[in-house]
Amino acid sequence: MTSNTPIQEDPSPILACTVCRDVQNFELLIVDMEETLGEQWGDLSFNDALQFFDQPDAQSLEFIALAIDDYDEDNLSQLMEVISAAKGRGIRTILIAEDVTPASLHKLLRHGADEFVPYPLPSGELNEVIERLRAPDPQPQSVEIPVTQAVQQTEAPAVVLQNGGQSREGVVIATHGLAGGTGATTLAVNLAWELVKADKQDIPSVCLIDLDLQFGSISTYLDLQRREAVFELLSDTEGMDADSFGQALVQYDEHLHVLTSPTDMIPLDLVSSEDIERILDTARRHFDYVIVDMPSTLVQWSETVLNAAHVYFATLEIDMRSAQNTMRLKRALQAEDLPFEKLRYVLNRSPKFTDLAGKSRVKRLAESLDISIDVLLPDGGRQVMQGSDHGQPLAVSAPKNPLRKEIAKLAVNLHSLDQTDPKAA
Repeated sequence: MTSNTPIQEDPSPILACTVCRDVQNFELLIVDMEETLGEQWGDLSFNDALQFFDQPDAQSLEFIALAIDDYDEDNLSQLMEVISAAKGRGIRTILIAEDVTPASLHKLLRHGADEFVPYPLPSGELNEVIERLRAPDPQPQSVEIPVTQAVQQTEAPAVVLQNGGQSREGVVIATHGLAGGTGATTLAVNLAWELVKADKQDIPSVCLIDLDLQFGSISTYLDLQRREAVFELLSDTEGMDADSFGQALVQYDEHLHVLTSPTDMIPLDLVSSEDIERILDTARRHFDYVIVDMPSTLVQWSETVLNAAHVYFATLEIDMRSAQNTMRLKRALQAEDLPFEKLRYVLNRSPKFTDLAGKSRVKRLAESLDISIDVLLPDGGRQVMQGSDHGQPLAVSAPKNPLRKEIAKLAVNLHSLDQTDPKAA
């Protein structure tokens, strides 16, 4: 059904509507809507949607598919108005987006959109989202909750940390982007997940810590809820124990636990070197691997993480900004007599094997900076961005992606080194 078909002429109740600037820009969405709903859907513009919600025909609506692209980012206020109007009438919103910035997606989702699907739509994804929206909410269990715990129970259950009374002395691995968009967070998230899967016989426990306290996005990459307890933990690490640390963690998988960035943006100097040291020590006692995603900015506690890390990955690309920042970082660490030799340089979006000119550029880059590029990661393409927007590691969203395969190899190598000699990792 297209925008040329009046909604009033359909004798069947309208169960859904696409809401967009021009539905013809989303031909695959039209196909999916027809396959899923037959003739029980319609198409509306942004202005028409606000008027239609007040009509009797809108009472049968289950959801709207709000389809947008980069041209609609200048009109976010109207999009949020559509979402609010639908939510006020009990109509769910599925956000269909193409080439929209993460900041705009985050704003629309925070404003009340229920689900997000990237465009072009993955096969069968729209049908799965609709089934999730139609699924009844789980019935609450009649369990008496003490008043002091009532607020905590609105969030995800606390993680109970158990290590059998023995310290694990987990391996600390840090990732640090030497320029924006060089893939440090992508590496941290996917490396953490691949380490969980590195040994099927004795599955390692992994703690992923987001220390980018202002713009950390690990919670978005894994679709996890940020906990208020994170700020409380950072504010009082002296009183931290296993219970309070576990209360701040959220689980993505039985063996992957995440300390997200705080719910609100906080100054990087709110925490001290001693605070970070206590957090890392606690994490190491309870997990086999501790993956730390660092802010690109150097702060007073950057030295703490560098000293604690067994491996410190610095991600860069073949461009002038990465080269300049690498040289500046080397000079800063050498001036303070810090162990810059711990840095393991990771080249993201590296040239393909057959790109001889690109490989020559990599060699010249390493020689000019007097560094050794230890890890070459291929360009994963759009699947990388789509996987993070889906809130899934690449192993789940795109298992055959070349970037995922290289990170999986890296995880296996790190795990094998750790099993042979923990200090060698």
